[in-house]
Order: sequence, then C-alpha cells, then structure tokens
Amino acid sequence: MAARTAVSLLLLGLLALVPTWGVTANVEVNMEDRVEVSKGETAAITCMFKLPVDVSGVIVEWLYVKKNGERQKIFYQDPSTKVVAPGTRFTDRISVNGTEATGATVMTVSHVQPDDQVEFICSITDRVERSAEGLTKLKVFAKPDHPTIDGVKTGFSINEDSPSKIGTCEVKNGFPKPNITWYRNKTPVRPAPDVLKVVPSTTLESSGLFSVSSELFMKVVKEDKDDLFYCEINYFVPGGLGMTETVPINITVYYPSTAVKVWVESPKGIIREGDSVELQCQGNGNMPSSILTFRHKGREYASENDALVLHNVTRQSSGVYECISMDTDTFEEILGNGVLVVNYLDAAVVLPEDTVVLDQGGELTATCNALSSLQTQTAWMKYGEKVSSNHSLILENVTYDSAGTYLCVVNVEIEGMETTGTLDVKVQGPPQIMKSDHAEMEESAETTVDLRCSVRGFPTPSVIWTTADGKILKTTSEMESEGGVLSVVSIKVTSDITAFCNASNHLGTDSLAFNIKATKIPAKKIKKEGTGVIIAVVIIGILLLAVLGSVLYFLYKKGKICGRSGKQDLTKEKSGKDNIVVEMKNDNTEEAVLLGVNGEKQTSRNQ
Repeated sequence: MAARTAVSLLLLGLLALVPTWGVTANVEVNMEDRVEVSKGETAAITCMFKLPVDVSGVIVEWLYVKKNGERQKIFYQDPSTKVVAPGTRFTDRISVNGTEATGATVMTVSHVQPDDQVEFICSITDRVERSAEGLTKLKVFAKPDHPTIDGVKTGFSINEDSPSKIGTCEVKNGFPKPNITWYRNKTPVRPAPDVLKVVPSTTLESSGLFSVSSELFMKVVKEDKDDLFYCEINYFVPGGLGMTETVPINITVYYPSTAVKVWVESPKGIIREGDSVELQCQGNGNMPSSILTFRHKGREYASENDALVLHNVTRQSSGVYECISMDTDTFEEILGNGVLVVNYLDAAVVLPEDTVVLDQGGELTATCNALSSLQTQTAWMKYGEKVSSNHSLILENVTYDSAGTYLCVVNVEIEGMETTGTLDVKVQGPPQIMKSDHAEMEESAETTVDLRCSVRGFPTPSVIWTTADGKILKTTSEMESEGGVLSVVSIKVTSDITAFCNASNHLGTDSLAFNIKATKIPAKKIKKEGTGVIIAVVIIGILLLAVLGSVLYFLYKKGKICGRSGKQDLTKEKSGKDNIVVEMKNDNTEEAVLLGVNGEKQTSRNQ
C-alpha cells in the first residue's frame, strides 16, 4: 500500500512537470534516459504517454533488453487485463501502476542487483494499433567495502637494479568497478619506465560485484625513507562519486653510509688508567649488510652491537681509533675516527730516597715528583699537618724536632687520582732525656712505682737504670719510637730511694735522677663492730657448755652413767667468773680430774 501511494505521488509530480501537449494524431511516449539506484533498493521507472484525441483503451507493455540484444516481455496490460510474464528474472520483483487517465505508467523493481542493469522499454499501443516506445537504462551502484593496504615489511635497498614491490591496495565488492590511485606524500604517483609502475587487477565476484587490487613497484632512493604511501579509491554512487582512502604506510629504505663517526660512550668525562671504556661507532647509513670494524695502531677489533669495550685501559690505549663501515654488497668502505685520551699518574718519586740522617744543625732539600698527563699539585705532610705546598721540602738548622716521617702527596684534578711517597728523616746526636713531671715524688711505703724515661737521640740510645749506690735495676719495658726510646722500670718503695735513668750512644751520654720519698702507713683501727662479734661468740660457747653440764648431771642422778668399776660421782662445782669446771671422781683414784671450759685437764690440787 505504501509503495502504491509513493508511485501515485511520483506520477502526479511528473504530470505537473510535463508541458501540455497539443492535439496530435500519434501516440507519444516520454521516459528518462537513466534511473540510478543502489544495490538492494527499489527502482521506479516511469513511462509517460499521450494518446490521440478521442482515443481510449490502450495496451501497455514493459520489456527489457537482454545482453544478446533480444527483447524480453515482462508485463502486459489492456483495459481488462494485467499480466506479469512468468519465468523471467523480474517476475517476482516487479509491479506496475498507472492508468490511461493519468497518462503514465510506473514499473517498480525491488531488490535491485548488479545484473539488473539493463534497458527497460515501455510500449504504448492504442486501439487502432498506433504505438510508440520509450527506453530507460537502469544504473545499479554498490558501495565497496573499506579498502586495505599491505606494505612489504622486508625493506628495500637502494642498490636494487629494478623496481621493488612496495605494497598492494585492494578494495572489494563494488559496482561499477572502483578505481584505485596510489599516492606518495599526498601526491598521485606517476608511472615512469624502469622507475615506477602500477599493476592493477580486477576480479568479478559471483555476486556480480567487482574486487580491484593494485600493486605499486618502485625503485627506491634514500629520500624515500620518510615517505608515506596510501591509496585513494573512487567509486560511483547514485547521482555522483564516492571516495575513501587507506591508512598510510611507511617503507624501510636501506642505504649505505656516506660518513662514520666514533665517540666515547662511557665513562663520560675524564678517563684514567684502569677504567673500562666503551667506544661507539655509527654510520649515517642503515644497510643490514654493513660490517663495522675498529682499528687502533694497526690492530683490528671486531665490534659488538656497533661498540668496542676496552677493559682496564692504560696510557698505551690512548690514540686514534678508526671505525670502518664496509657494505658487503658493494664492498665499499667508509672510514671514521675518534680520539681516546687515557690520563695517568705515576708513583711519586722522592729524592733523596728512603732514610736521611742529618747532624743537628744540618740542612736538607728533598724533592717529590710524579709523572702525569695532567697538571699536578704537590704537598708535604708530617703527622697530618702540611709543612710544604710545593714539590720541594727544605729543612734548615735541624733539631730532634725535625726528625720523623714526611709524607709527599701528589694529586690531579680527577677526584681519587692520587699518589704518595715518604721520606724518613733522622737527626744524629747524643742522647737527650726529656724532662719528667714525676722526677720528685712521694709514695707510700710498700707500694710499687713505674718510672718512665723518654730519651731522644740517634743512633738510638741504650738506657740503664741504677740506684744511688750503683745497683742496676731491671728494666720493665723498653719501646723504640721515631727519634728515641721510652724505658720503664718498676720499683717497690720500702724507704726513700733515688733512681737514675742513664742514656748513652757513641755520641754522648745523659742522665736523669728520680727521687722518691717513702711515707709511713697509718695504724689501722679495730672496728667496734668486730669486737662485738667476738664477745657474742664467747657468750654462745659458755651457754652451750652450761647446757651440756646440765644434761650430764641429769643423767648422773638417774643412774644412767656408770664407770668401768662402779658408780661414778658427777659433781658440779663453781669456779671463777669465766670458768666452768666439771669434777669426775673414781673410787680407785685419789686424784680428781677437772675439765675446764677450754677442754684442758686440771688436777684437784689446782682448784
């Protein structure tokens, strides 16, 4: 119903556009040259006609022209009959509307396919068999699928003799046949003999649609390495043209180097002996067939990942390093070079060497130098203090204080790059005993005192300890130090004593007396608490004896104690204040035995 309404409105519109015809004696037919429609849609073909005056009753026929030129009737209509021809490709897809009164007939074709692109004929015949025909060509369009582009991934050498395949563009299922145009950097490519060519191909699918592909062949140059290639697809649509593009692709162009550079990749900054150095080499080409080789002082080194690593470099590693890039396709070589500087600092050389012996009041000039590739700074140190700020050490009017070990420090501007040397200075002279704060002292009797004697001199003095009466004392310890010796003796103080520290070498002697005054030890007081303990012990002993006597007396009264020959008497008698005496009598003995508190026997006569 909706289709018929649309056709009726189309007929009315067309009638409004058709100019008024005058009186004619012939049948006239008017049709559009072409009708355009997209695949799958419905096409409406209009046939407008005009009959002679006073003529009614017409025959309407619709036909199409086959590919072989033969006409095929698909519809017939007279005043009483409408017939769709059976067995044609349009039988199930056409419908015809229109009347003689409107002067127009419209045939619609549904689900239009590419094969439906034919010429349709509208034939109008009146009842006196006067007829006229009109022709419209049906144009069918199918928008193609989105195009694809496939670039060659292997890359291209500029040394190739013939054009290389760059890529393929393809677009499928279009009608009529789509057109493919190659672009490079937004400019259409132009074929050139032996330089660039485009090879198209077309496939007719079973659906009646066209698939088109296009291959681009080109002889590449170095300048093409940054170019972008893509395809533009143009296709027909009802009433005009459509266009779409592929994504752009970039190609890999291989070209030989024309220049090579060499540089130190690591370490950055100043290089010193012992470092590990990485040299990097790079050409401005990118040929996979290129080989990089390093050369130094006539010796060649193979590179690894375009690099040369030198371990534990020395000053002999310094110099010019050449890098050779050779193209194995053409065997052409390109040379580049770089300079490696290895800095060094040799061991310090001190003159005079090792040990110097000077007389007191003498002079010395010593030098310290170290060979280096950089500017050096020199300083002399003694016991951590700087004594000179240049390579020379000058000593004048030397004394024992001048003796010792001097340290020469040589460094350069590189942190941690330093060398040292030493000079041992000895001042020759007789012994000199250092004054002691403990030469006069008071000590308690029966105590032991350590006397210390520090002696300077060279050769190292020998030290002997003696008393005022010439007795030699045994040295407890002796330790040599720079410029002298430290001797220690231990003395037990029993009375006032004087000890002598005697030092000597072949240049002289020296002596120092140590006077020790002995002081008495004060009598120790008996502590009150100690006396109380003694009294308590005595009292406890007396009480224990009293208990023992009571027990014995009790047993005696009960008759529990018997002598060997008869009854024994146990008599307790009083003694003095601090004595308890037990008297034991025997019938066979005239003498009584008394037991005192202290357990000693006492005769009765002593009572």
